[in-house]
Amino acid sequence: MPDQIDRRSFLARGALAAGGLAAAGGVGGLLSACGSGSSGGGSLASGPRNGISTATPKKGGELVFGVEAEEQGFDPATGRFDETGVLYARTVFDPLTIIAADGSVQPYLAQAITPNSDYTVWTITARPNVRFHDGTPCDAAAIAGSLNHFKNNLLGVTFTAVKDISATSSDTVTVTLKQPWVPFPAYLAGGIGGQPGYIASPSMIADPKGSERPVGTGPFKFKEWVPNDHFTAERNPDYWRKGLPYLDTVTYRPITDAQQRANALQAGNIDIMHTDLPASILQFESDQSYGFLDDTKGIVGEPDMNFIMINMADPAMSDIRVRQAMAMAINSKQYATVVDKGVNTPTNQPFVPNTPYYATDTGYPAYNPSKAKAIVKQLETETGKPVAFTLQSTNSAYSIQVVQFVQSQLEAVGMKVTLTQIQQADQINNALGGLFQATSWRQFAAVDPDLNYLWWSPTEIFGTGPSSIASNFARNTDPQIETLLQQGRTSTDPATRAAAYQGVAKRLNAVLPYIWQDRTTWAVVANSHVQNWNNPTTPEGAKAYGMIVGTIWTPQIWKST
Repeated sequence: MPDQIDRRSFLARGALAAGGLAAAGGVGGLLSACGSGSSGGGSLASGPRNGISTATPKKGGELVFGVEAEEQGFDPATGRFDETGVLYARTVFDPLTIIAADGSVQPYLAQAITPNSDYTVWTITARPNVRFHDGTPCDAAAIAGSLNHFKNNLLGVTFTAVKDISATSSDTVTVTLKQPWVPFPAYLAGGIGGQPGYIASPSMIADPKGSERPVGTGPFKFKEWVPNDHFTAERNPDYWRKGLPYLDTVTYRPITDAQQRANALQAGNIDIMHTDLPASILQFESDQSYGFLDDTKGIVGEPDMNFIMINMADPAMSDIRVRQAMAMAINSKQYATVVDKGVNTPTNQPFVPNTPYYATDTGYPAYNPSKAKAIVKQLETETGKPVAFTLQSTNSAYSIQVVQFVQSQLEAVGMKVTLTQIQQADQINNALGGLFQATSWRQFAAVDPDLNYLWWSPTEIFGTGPSSIASNFARNTDPQIETLLQQGRTSTDPATRAAAYQGVAKRLNAVLPYIWQDRTTWAVVANSHVQNWNNPTTPEGAKAYGMIVGTIWTPQIWKST
């Protein structure tokens, strides 16, 4: 949902295989460089529009990609990558692992990743003869140095389960954990929340301005970055994946207004874009002259979800009956139709059908405005005050439409809702510091639920106020959620993991930190000259998973003219 924020939130979100991974029994066992021969994933669309080409690739050409936001920098340890950040990072870095087409986690920059018997130690084997853009070797010492750089910086909070990272030989990195961590390789896959997997060179880490001029092992080398205007990278002639990439340059242009981004594509000012604006999705899915793929037909784990996030520590929101009345007052089906034009599917949990973690009955309050009105009256009688609070959003036209719809439904049951529009950065900071009552939000696009541990665990509440931060933005203290999250993190049994996260969905709906609206649909749209933009492979040539929440891979893209 455009501008319904978790943009540049305190951390990025998750990346691990879900449906296919659960079916395969988790990430246990040896992750060796053998690849997976199966198909699926983001390649589910049929016909010539789906970003897959069987024609002979052509070398050369420039690609201009319209993206929805700008980033704070390129350092995986400090930059809070969203969909745009993932695209940037995949251009100049390589992740240690990749999501295969069947949803499993496979080696990419790493040659192998192997756990011990109880998943408390993981061994990463460096791929031989790989060099950074500056010519230095990407050996075990460099990989360990990059992982420790991540662990010791801002985003290292996702690595709190890591005890030690050491290069134990020239090609071996040993990661010792404080507890079993079965889905650990997912955090190395480079998608949303997989930033630790991007390996930065020692020279970049040592450079005080390294975040502005990245040095990785990726298919393209950094050329120029003018924030809020463009980022350009040029072909790496010494890329370790022989024959790749095909393009001469890739340029990303941040165009924050989704309609303007669509206009730029139509005008030929950009070649390809991602979008989650329902109007643009409807526009391009019916225009056969463009390549088009959305994620309605295939999901790895969870899509982004649209919801109202509640600060449960705020006195106006702390009574469960307030949150129950909110849930009963909002008609999510009507919301999806009126606001999101029928593109997005209503939801009542963070998971969707046809994934292992979806719970058929989560206990979420049914739409019942009469009952909501009765609850509001009861609260007013008990407290002698109206049920009143402030609902935050950004100031885009779309975001205002979202909160105005919500406001109208809440006020129809007797609540007094004050709308306030603020800058995106301020909204994020307010979430970090607990300086909000309710806020319009988008989050949870994790390909494995463990990558939402930081957002859901009651252990991740670090306080409130301007000088404090919390990654559990909703300030949800429910201890049962922690028990379930630990079951999901430490178990190798797919059924146990599925049951644990179904339990998380039920507990979330028992305490209601989130008032659900609908899921986000992402799409990638390209002009007819852009070929093979949804057909990534593992280094061994097996199919990898294609588009996930508006992110794709650049090495295999080529242009027909």
